[in-house]
Amino acid sequence: MPRVRVTHPFHPWAGREFEFVKRRHNWRADRVYVRDGAGELVSLPAEWTDAVPDDPFVVVACGRAPFHLEGLVALSELVASLAAARGSGKDRGGRAG
Repeated sequence: MPRVRVTHPFHPWAGREFEFVKRRHNWRADRVYVRDGAGELVSLPAEWTDAVPDDPFVVVACGRAPFHLEGLVALSELVASLAAARGSGKDRGGRAG
């Protein structure tokens, strides 16, 4: 039987291997289905397992760059839009003033 290892460092099952059942996209989420120790069917985000290869950026960065450029740009745009909304008074339930 193929096995899948939980790789997410903060998951309680980190490092444990489980029997792989299938991989599926549900509501835009990539999920891995496994059998837990009791034989129950459980799903996990695929990126939390070794079913998904390591992100090359994360591998090359070796912990030196915790954020992707795309994420930082999106955060910057969000902060700018929130600051603009606050400046126009839209932060209070959409009412000006």
